[in-house]
Amino acid sequence: MPQITVEYSESLDGTFDRPGFALALHPVVVETAAARLGACKTRFRRTEDNVVGAEADGHAIVYITLALLPGRTDETKAALTAAVLDLLSAHIKPTDGLTLHASAEVRELDPSYDRFEK
Repeated sequence: MPQITVEYSESLDGTFDRPGFALALHPVVVETAAARLGACKTRFRRTEDNVVGAEADGHAIVYITLALLPGRTDETKAALTAAVLDLLSAHIKPTDGLTLHASAEVRELDPSYDRFEK
């Protein structure tokens, strides 16, 4: 915990500093949501086909999900998503002719969630 998933359009390859984003994101999650730095895990999933409205070209999507153990207030979750989106903009270079659609959400992990480290 936290389990962070970042889905991003392949058109952002070369313009999205993914490692830099994750390394900057983890301390923000720790500070905002009282998580442990060593517990923050981020994985990136590149999406190849994206459609926005009636257009298949000219758009890129980034969707970030932060899954946390229960107990954070709605205000904390909102503050975290706002901070994540602010941070994201610093790690993606603007691209002419490409509109970026970015969103984030914080959700609670199911009670069945478990983990281990070896």
